[in-house]
Amino acid sequence: MFESAEIGHAIDKETYDAEVPALREALLEAQYELQQQKRFPVIILINGIEGAGKGETIKLLNEWMDPRLIEVRTFDQQTDEELARPPAWRYWRMLPAKGRMGIFFGNWYSQMLQGRVNGDFKDPVLDQAINQSERFEKMLCDEGALIFKFWFHLSKKQMKARLKALADDPLHSWRISPLDWQQSETYDKFVKYGERVLRRTSRDYAPWHVIEGVDAHYRSLTVGKILLEGLQNALTRSSLHPDKVNAAPLPTQAVDQMNLLDSLDLTLRLDKDDYEEQLITEQARFSGLMRDKRMRRHALVAAFEGNDAAGKGGAIRRVAAALDPRQYNIVPIAAPTEDERAQPYLWRFWRQLPAKGKFTIFDRSWYGRVLVERIEGFCPPADWLRAYSEINDFEEQISQSGIIVVKFWLAIDKQTQLERFQAREEIPFKRFKITEDDWRNRDKWDAYRGAVGDMVDRTSTEISPWTLVEANDKRWARVKVLRTINRALEEAFEKSDKKAKKHKH
Repeated sequence: MFESAEIGHAIDKETYDAEVPALREALLEAQYELQQQKRFPVIILINGIEGAGKGETIKLLNEWMDPRLIEVRTFDQQTDEELARPPAWRYWRMLPAKGRMGIFFGNWYSQMLQGRVNGDFKDPVLDQAINQSERFEKMLCDEGALIFKFWFHLSKKQMKARLKALADDPLHSWRISPLDWQQSETYDKFVKYGERVLRRTSRDYAPWHVIEGVDAHYRSLTVGKILLEGLQNALTRSSLHPDKVNAAPLPTQAVDQMNLLDSLDLTLRLDKDDYEEQLITEQARFSGLMRDKRMRRHALVAAFEGNDAAGKGGAIRRVAAALDPRQYNIVPIAAPTEDERAQPYLWRFWRQLPAKGKFTIFDRSWYGRVLVERIEGFCPPADWLRAYSEINDFEEQISQSGIIVVKFWLAIDKQTQLERFQAREEIPFKRFKITEDDWRNRDKWDAYRGAVGDMVDRTSTEISPWTLVEANDKRWARVKVLRTINRALEEAFEKSDKKAKKHKH
């Protein structure tokens, strides 16, 4: 894969000077068109051998184009804030919005390669990281992003010649960094694992471009032309995926018309005395678990979904009442803002993930895509159909990093909902809780039931199972929610205790 980058490509200064003005003008034009259309973001990943011209090329692109529309991000050592969250969090929060360009140095490829070269982990972990990056990029492209991946290359001979020339030149020896010397020692390993990564992650939606870095004129013109061609093609297409046809059949209703929600016993209830005793017991248990020192290795996320008027707000209040307000954050999810619409769908949820020791409650969640957006036609079927696997990926990644995920569907029957709607309309301080949309959604009761069945079927996993809550009786529902959270915390603590013991031996 890297052999073609060792040909000794070179372009003379005269040819370079003649071609640059037209290239610069066309790149600027494409950049302003990108900003105007605001249809997709551009993500440029910069990787490769030290000294092959990565920094110089990007500096040049900033000169050729409008730097105000380019965000250059460097990911060096993780900050304390980043270490307290899942590894991908640092990349998600830096993604460029639609209409902008983001250049990522030290990206996910750099991290996995350095870790493997330094012996921090073995091949299976590298392969897992490769698979994760593939899924991440596929999701970004499905959301509309245009991704360019550049590997700047030097042969071992070329690298040694460059280091020697700089070391012998007192005016330029300062340009040699400790990383240059380190990589000259580990060159063979770096190239071996680099080739493995490139081979596995060069896909039609995000291919790698290997650029020989010896000649500055050659590499600058090559990168500029690749960017220009990719941008112009994307800007003139009506969609970044014109050939993307949804071939998968849409989910169908069960032949016997039965639904998972039919299995719930909605007559379950608690009388007032039992409720008060059990509620205070579970709240005390929850408060103690959140203060447990083992919580420092974990964070907690609770996602609340349910029928309108199923009592999500009341359940959330009883959960929060057990804690100090500094321990938790409640995130109500409404229609996305303009900023949120300019990013991939899961961006607004990644940004809100809690640090270790903390708790985030989502009042409605990332499941909106396969519920309200599906039913109301806010996104095409291809988008909500792929959302199931993207959500499973998201929950797997955050669970692996120590976040405990609990998900609740609060279920009530149609008659109970009607009674609660009518009661809300009669009580002055509850009137704000009932809207035209609530009545309109009621007409789509059966469609929502079908969507909930599909959602639970496709996203209730061993890592992150759904809890269906019988919510006709609010007291029963509140206690069940708290008890489920407490069990999830205790199970996570037990697992991490076993893991810690294993590592000791």
